Amino acid sequence: MPKLLEQVRTVIRTRHYSLRTEQTYIQWIKQYIVFNSKRHPSDLGAAEVSAFLSYLAVNRKVAGSTQNQALAAILFLYRHVLKQELPWLQDVERAKRPTRVPLVFTREEVSGVLSHLCLNGALDNKRCSGIILHRTILDVPTETIGDLQRSSANAT
Repeated sequence: MPKLLEQVRTVIRTRHYSLRTEQTYIQWIKQYIVFNSKRHPSDLGAAEVSAFLSYLAVNRKVAGSTQNQALAAILFLYRHVLKQELPWLQDVERAKRPTRVPLVFTREEVSGVLSHLCLNGALDNKRCSGIILHRTILDVPTETIGDLQRSSANAT
C-alpha cells in the first residue's frame, strides 16, 4: 500500500488539480500530521482538527483565509483519500472574515484634504486650480490658491 502522501498526490492528480494546489495541500497535511505527533490521520478526529486550526490562528497568527486553506487540505484528505465521512465537521469552527466598513468622506472632509495637499505643495498649481474649479462646480465654498497660501503663511 502506498504511503499516505503518495496517495494524496495520486488522488489530486487524478482530479486534475493544479500543481500549486497539490504542493499546498501536501504541505498542510504534513503540518497537520506533525502537529498531532505523527499519528495517522485515520486515528484522529474533530478534536485534533479543531486543535490544529486553533493552533494556526492563536500561535502562528495566520489569517482567516490561510486557516480556511489548511481546513480545505484536511477535508480533502479525509473525504477523497481516506474516504471517511466527516459528520463531526459541522462542529469545527471556521475562520470568520473581518467585516469591511467602507470609508466615505463628506464633501467638507474631501475639501479639507485637498486644501491641505495644495497648501503643503504636494500638488502642483495646475492640479490645485482644477480642484478649485471642481469645488466651485460642486457649490463647496472655496478660496483661491493665493488665499490658501496667504492664510497658511499667516498661521505659521
